[in-house]
Amino acid sequence: MAFPADDMKTKYLLVSGGVISGIGKGVIASSLGVLLKTIGLKVTAIKIDPYMNIDAGLMNPLEHGECFVLDDGGEVDLDLGNYERYLNITLTREHNITTGKIYQRVIEQERNGDYAGHTVQIVPHLTDELQRWIQRVSKIPVDSTHERPDVCIIELGGTVGDIESGPFIEALRCLRRRVGQNNFLHCHVSLVPVINEEQKTKPTQAAIKEVRSAGLSPDIIACRCSHELAKSTIDKLAMWCQVEPEQVIAVHDVPSTYHVPLLLESQGLIQILKDVLRLDALSIAPSLVQSGAKTWLNWKTLTTTQDTAKTVKICLVGKYTALHDSYLSVRKSLEHASMRCERKLEITWLESDRLEPAMEEKSPGSFHEAWHLLCTASGILVPGGFGLRGTEGMVAAANWARKKKIPYLGICLGMQIAVIEFCRSVCEIKDAQSEEMVEHAEHRVVINMPEVSRLITGAGMRLGLRNTVFQDNSGFSKLRALYESQAPQIHGLPAASDSTTVATADGEPTSKPSSSSPPIISERHRHRYEVNPKYVETMATHGLDFIGKDESGERMEIMELRDHPWFVGVQYHPEYLSRVLRPSMPYLGFVAAAAGCLDQIMVKATGTVNGNGTGPANGL
Repeated sequence: MAFPADDMKTKYLLVSGGVISGIGKGVIASSLGVLLKTIGLKVTAIKIDPYMNIDAGLMNPLEHGECFVLDDGGEVDLDLGNYERYLNITLTREHNITTGKIYQRVIEQERNGDYAGHTVQIVPHLTDELQRWIQRVSKIPVDSTHERPDVCIIELGGTVGDIESGPFIEALRCLRRRVGQNNFLHCHVSLVPVINEEQKTKPTQAAIKEVRSAGLSPDIIACRCSHELAKSTIDKLAMWCQVEPEQVIAVHDVPSTYHVPLLLESQGLIQILKDVLRLDALSIAPSLVQSGAKTWLNWKTLTTTQDTAKTVKICLVGKYTALHDSYLSVRKSLEHASMRCERKLEITWLESDRLEPAMEEKSPGSFHEAWHLLCTASGILVPGGFGLRGTEGMVAAANWARKKKIPYLGICLGMQIAVIEFCRSVCEIKDAQSEEMVEHAEHRVVINMPEVSRLITGAGMRLGLRNTVFQDNSGFSKLRALYESQAPQIHGLPAASDSTTVATADGEPTSKPSSSSPPIISERHRHRYEVNPKYVETMATHGLDFIGKDESGERMEIMELRDHPWFVGVQYHPEYLSRVLRPSMPYLGFVAAAAGCLDQIMVKATGTVNGNGTGPANGL
């Protein structure tokens, strides 16, 4: 099978890792992309995961971290979320390659007779298919220009030397040779530990030797370390790893991951990228150069203001808090919103079952400590999750937030939890329950979606980008006002009628309803349960408004309490579309309410406190 024609050479930037896993390849790859975008280049990204799973949809979040969902419904590795957040791009499921996917593709081709009877082998058939996949996907437009990207960043998951990485490394070695000189750059991320106050270079020397034995030769060595590298350490690594001292980059600990692009830029990395990849020879539109410069200025401003900001304390009540990466996109969305509010984020990670009465009997100390953490938080967030465990603790948290007027944000399961709590406490449906928790409960206020299979597990949910229509009863909504203030940046699809032309999240012109009709927004979903429409009217008569529904008007998407600083639940996952320089509106409103600056944020966004022209802004 032939390789795709490449009349316009794509530049490839490979990021691999050695010594240990979890060394920060994803953040470094994303930061390299930011630097490339600041000089006006169009950048895309591919993540290679050597595990056998087809995708991340069925992986335990406590083992692998969160499952990130794309517009097309792809359930992918969390690093694709990093790429989208940093680079403001929209990727597809094809941008995540796994061992399971590539073997499945080759086996399907063999069954179809595409190999004409030849013996199918790892080399060359699997490695060639990997190269074809990379070259094909690298050409997919991912930003508002709808043009082919100039540079494709490839992150190789795991650690070089792992058995499962072998075929991928061989494929990348062949790809480097195929695309030619000045079209491929390799950045290898390694660890420089400190022992007895001395920076040790042997682990990195061994890692580079391992990479070279596989046929790759790094152009840049990014050294993860706790402090800045000493000049003697840089010189030693340069000598023994056969690179120039300026090709040894120190990626030491910084206040936040958003400082990493600044750290790389300060060490002259943009010039290195230009020299190795001959980027100056590319034709770059002046508008993209100007946009890149503006992005870089905004990035630096946002990260520096965070260093001196006041603190806002958020309590995240979840089921998988033992591994913080289980809620990576939630955490990043809170950070984006906090930076916009000029606050420093402090997250209290609270395992929800610690709030339940059973914990008081089992471990009174843990129970009372958990309640102290909840009661002292400025805002309470209940994220998505699956299964019965810990849900009664979440209900208790929602009850506390509602009664004590503490800002609350419920995401997916978190919205369903708020509905259950409201039905029990306000509607006096004492045994209100979710069908997911108690399948044959009498009052199932949350039910399984009829079109979702109970038997299929992989990709067996309502996934991807879906429309939500704000209802006529949503005029009071603070969330709606925030969304409408971002009209030129709403991530949405064309409205059916009576519309004005605005732009999507990436700045692309589209249509959106005019002020005479409720707005339509588009957000990403991942769920198989929904609010039971039979109980919506009962809840409405008791004061709980569902202000957003799907296009059929049958599926509840957004709920909001009127007489509350911020009590909002959304069925979708707004964290999947939050960006560093464009925070998600549900998260922005929530953090602003928790920080006591919602009025100011509303005034900046809409010109009024609640978006309808009434009420003064506190402190302004």
